[in-house]
Amino acid sequence: MTVAYPRKFQQSLGAREIMSQVVRDREIHLITLNRYRFSEQRSCKDLTDLIERLDGTPPELVRNLSRHVSDEARHAMWLTDLLVDLGANIGKPPGALYIDEFERLLDQDSFSEKNLEDGIIASLAAINVTEKRGCEYFSAHIYALKQAPQTEENIRIRETIERIFPEEAGHVRWGNRWLAQLADKSPEHRQKVETAKRKYAAIEQAAYEAGMDITLGAELRRVSKLLDIAETMPLWERPQYLIERLPQSLLAPDLQITRFNIAQRAWNRDPKAFMEKFVPMFLNGLNRNRNSLDKTKKSA
Repeated sequence: MTVAYPRKFQQSLGAREIMSQVVRDREIHLITLNRYRFSEQRSCKDLTDLIERLDGTPPELVRNLSRHVSDEARHAMWLTDLLVDLGANIGKPPGALYIDEFERLLDQDSFSEKNLEDGIIASLAAINVTEKRGCEYFSAHIYALKQAPQTEENIRIRETIERIFPEEAGHVRWGNRWLAQLADKSPEHRQKVETAKRKYAAIEQAAYEAGMDITLGAELRRVSKLLDIAETMPLWERPQYLIERLPQSLLAPDLQITRFNIAQRAWNRDPKAFMEKFVPMFLNGLNRNRNSLDKTKKSA
């Protein structure tokens, strides 16, 4: 059975490279930790919603999900304690949030007696792919902190993430087992699982890149990712999915706010660096769009 692993940002920048930069800037480092906290906290709500939709069936899955909620709540508590002790903000993190974009890109499956199993496959595939991304970043974060100066703060941050990481890896293994068991029921089930994994891998990659890419042309790249997601769906589902999400992907109000806030913060910290580094980085997004267009023409 296919195993879907998270892809790099823009197919070139890996988690280790990103986290090595993050740990060097305390402000960005604390914002990143707060994003972890927010995601773990939101997961509790989303998993609880799923448990309620299942309404007790199947019991073993409901029990597993209940334990999952307990783990995520504990992770949110550890991260909250850490951030409060470090004097950091624990409000909603600034900028476009990965988990918000992921939920926006989902097509909500309705649970009923007829399609309960399809809904379970979709939910497990969605949970599994986001947990894999979390494990990738926790692992990279630990590695970056081991290379960074061993200050009291960095050591405490690393120890907190090291407590969380094994449980998140356990969630990935749990999801893999459930999906494998469902796939083994029949060839039809296997096809459904494979399709769901491709679909939610595309959704996760789009959500991940939306939270990272603020450069010029990011709106068009969001639309491109939206088309990638639509291609994993049956033909008759694609028009409605695109119609509902295309306007927000093109206008991207969250992206405009993020750009403004980051530009303002960069200018206030160092106007010279803003002109020499931030502006060229922002404009570099045009080159990515041109390169993508050239590849499309060559393959046509």
